[in-house]
Amino acid sequence: MEDLYGRVVTYLRVSVTDRCNLRCRYCMPLDGVRFKDLDDVLTWEELERVVRIAASLGVRRIRVTGGEPTTRPGLVDFVRAVAQTPGVEDVSMTTNGMLFADLAADLRDAGLRRVNISLDSLRAERFRSLTHFGDWDAVWRSVRAALALGLHPVKLNCVALRGVNDDELADFVALTLDQPLHVRFIELMPLGTSHPWARDKLMPLADMRQRIAERYELEAASVDGGGPASCFRVPGGAGSVGFITAMTENFCHNCNRVRLTADGELQPCLGSLLALDLRGPLRAGVSDDGLRRLIAKGIRSKPERHLMEEYLEETAGRRMWTVGG
Repeated sequence: MEDLYGRVVTYLRVSVTDRCNLRCRYCMPLDGVRFKDLDDVLTWEELERVVRIAASLGVRRIRVTGGEPTTRPGLVDFVRAVAQTPGVEDVSMTTNGMLFADLAADLRDAGLRRVNISLDSLRAERFRSLTHFGDWDAVWRSVRAALALGLHPVKLNCVALRGVNDDELADFVALTLDQPLHVRFIELMPLGTSHPWARDKLMPLADMRQRIAERYELEAASVDGGGPASCFRVPGGAGSVGFITAMTENFCHNCNRVRLTADGELQPCLGSLLALDLRGPLRAGVSDDGLRRLIAKGIRSKPERHLMEEYLEETAGRRMWTVGG
């Protein structure tokens, strides 16, 4: 269905947990994190019901997120249920890759079609420093497993951080030369723990392009499931390079997504504090028609654009690990 600005919403990101087995420096603090009580997190059945009703409103693509989705038992069965939902045409997942390799084949057989694996450094020690508990080899096993299983396109999500990993951007591009890997460089957003240092670490598109141009020329490319990224490739390369520029060149005019948090909030925009409670009505016995009206209301409330730059203090309160990115 359309929002008030004529954008057709076909994409729902479903956070199945707010728990994560890493503590990435720009996302989650090392100490003092209060996760949702398990009773407050939607059950698999409740999540499946929201997906079913959303699909009846025209949602065709579901992305499973967290926290880290692979930390929640029952994930494979949930993916199977979502993939079998009438109207759903594509099921994908975003993962940090720590546990994905062991689940990859079962998830593929259940109906997972694509995967994004977060990886902010190709250097094992730097990766551990950025994530606190990250095992680079485990993540790379997940990348290889995804490629071997044909979860195409396999995307690597890299948050570009000035003075932290910006010296590796061209190294990431090199991965796309002879492998069907699709690297996505993401501008740091002022959400959660990134807020105090987002302005210093934010690397805008122009700077990313300049760094890469020191080694590689890029040409425009088209990639299935490209999402909000502007896509390019090194001429003759097997993969692609994309830029997701929510801060310096936002893509709000054609945003087609809404988000469901693990505790049942429908959030029409990552960069807004707008949210609609679905958990309460779900547990109060709302009918399918009533739930459909609530989801439609959430879609219609989608703002024209995000306000992360204008309202840094307010959006800083939105925790990325509860929203699913």
